[in-house]
Amino acid sequence: MMKKAVVLDEQAIRRALTRIAHEIIERNKGIEDCVLIGIKTRGIYLANRLKERIEQIEGNSIVIGEVDITLYRDDLTKKDVDPLVKGSDIPVDVTNKKVILVDDVLYTGRTVRAAMDALVDIGRPAQIQLAVLVDRGHRELPIRADYVGKNIPTSSTEKIVVEVDEVDKNDSVTIYEK
Repeated sequence: MMKKAVVLDEQAIRRALTRIAHEIIERNKGIEDCVLIGIKTRGIYLANRLKERIEQIEGNSIVIGEVDITLYRDDLTKKDVDPLVKGSDIPVDVTNKKVILVDDVLYTGRTVRAAMDALVDIGRPAQIQLAVLVDRGHRELPIRADYVGKNIPTSSTEKIVVEVDEVDKNDSVTIYEK
């Protein structure tokens, strides 16, 4: 793969997450009965950052959790290796809560569908919203994000790579050509 362009640097990611935090608060008229759920792996770190920003703005805490979609993927039968299940950690009952799923990239919609299946197995949220850092298009399922850091139209020969400091020691969103 060849690096094509860095589309978001550390400062741009920070601004996008701050804007998303404000949009979440505005749409939900505060954060009462809201729960942030990060989709493993990078969605968890983005959810933590949103939690910090929302708490700074609102002055109240918001519950955060993480969901592992490994066993809910629709491509498990195509893989030759056994899936590595890391487990979900959601500290509250999501029934009748407004759940905001957080992920790094929205592409085909299959990851989000798997996350929604996992959530519904845990409880019955009043509402599920979706926050993503990048929406790159190419949906295969009728899923759209409620909160988007940046829309990046891509071709099918391109790949979006999100790096977060907590995992990659760098914050950036880069387009690579396959």
